[in-house]
Amino acid sequence: MTKPLEGLLVVSLEQAVAAPMAGRRLADAGARVIKLERPEGDFARGYDTLANGQSVYFIWLNRGKESVVVDLAKPEDKQLFEALIAKADVFLQNLKPGALAKLGFPVAELCARHPRLIACSISGYGDTGPYADRKAYDLLIQAESGLASVTGSAPEPARVGVSIVDVTTGLNAYEAILEALLRRAVTGRGADIRISMFDSMAELMGVPLLQGIYGAPPRRIGLSHISLAPYGVFTTRDNIPILISIQNDREWRALCTKVFEKPESGTDSRFATSPARIENRPATDGLVAAWFADHDADAAIAKLDAADIAFGRVNDVHGLHAHPHLRMMTIATPAGPVDLPAPPAQWIGDEILAADTVPVLGSHTRKVREEFLSER
Repeated sequence: MTKPLEGLLVVSLEQAVAAPMAGRRLADAGARVIKLERPEGDFARGYDTLANGQSVYFIWLNRGKESVVVDLAKPEDKQLFEALIAKADVFLQNLKPGALAKLGFPVAELCARHPRLIACSISGYGDTGPYADRKAYDLLIQAESGLASVTGSAPEPARVGVSIVDVTTGLNAYEAILEALLRRAVTGRGADIRISMFDSMAELMGVPLLQGIYGAPPRRIGLSHISLAPYGVFTTRDNIPILISIQNDREWRALCTKVFEKPESGTDSRFATSPARIENRPATDGLVAAWFADHDADAAIAKLDAADIAFGRVNDVHGLHAHPHLRMMTIATPAGPVDLPAPPAQWIGDEILAADTVPVLGSHTRKVREEFLSER
C-alpha cells in the first residue's frame, strides 16, 4: 500500500500529548516525522513505566517517528534545525508561545523564508489575549472551558477520564494540516496555523454554551442525557448495569410494546412525547428501572436486541479489552512488543494505516545530522 502522505517531511518540536498526537497521525499516514527532543527527552517518556518499563503515553503517541536530540541554544543544533526546516513540508510545535522566537526562530519568519512550509503551532490559549502566557495542561483547560462543569454527577464537577483536551487539539491540528496540504497542492502556498486547546474545548462545548446563553444551562447528570429520556443506566436483576438510549417517540413506543409489553405506556400522555418524558423524568426512569430490576441481563439484552433498541453495557477497561469489536495492533518498542488499539479508520482492501515502531531517545540523531548537514 502506498500511504497517502508518503514523501512528506514533518519536523516536530513536540512534547507531552497534543502535538505528538498530530505527529503520530501524520506518521501513521506515511509522512516521515522527525521528532526533535531535548537531551533529557520528551517528558512524556517519564510519565509512567507500565509498558515493559516504558511510558504508555509515549508509546501510544510516538510510533513511526525518528528521534533526534537537539539543544536549540547551541549553534550547531540551530544549524541542523535550519537545515531541517528548509526541507520540511510541515513544521509542528507546541512550545510555550514566544519560546521559538527567543531561540531565534519566530514562526512567522520561518514561514516567510519558506513560502511552501506549513507550520502548525499548538498552545493553551493562542498567541494573544490575557491568558496567552499561561501554562495550560489538559485538566486546567477542562476546568477553564466549563467542560468539568457538565461532567460527572452532582455535586462536584469532574474531569473527563481521558486527556480529551490534548487529544482533541491534536486531532484538530492534524485536520488543519491536511487542509493546508490540500490547498498547497493547488496554490503552492504554505500556511501559518495556530491551534489553541481552549478553542478546541469551546467548540466541543458549543451545545452546553448555547443552552446556557439561551436560558437553560445544563446540569451534571452523570450517565444520563440532559435533553432525552429514558437515556441512562438501569440495573438488571443480576446486578448488571445497562445503558439504554431512546432518541424519539417511535423508539419509545417500540420499547413499551416490544420490550415492556405495555403498549399503553407508549401513548400515555406523561410519556408519549420527548418533552413529556423529560418533564416526568422520575416517572419515566422509574418505569424503565422497574422492568430492568425484574429481568436478568441476558434476557433483557435479548429483548432489547430483538426490538432494535439502542443499548450498551457499562464496561470498565477490562470489559473494553474483552470486547468483541476491539481491534488491536502490535508495535515494536525498545523493550519489546506492545499491543495498542488499532487506528479507527479502516481502508477496505488495504493494510492497516499505522506505523509500527517506537524510537529510542536520540536513535536517529547521527543519521539525520549526516543526511541534512552534509547537503549544506
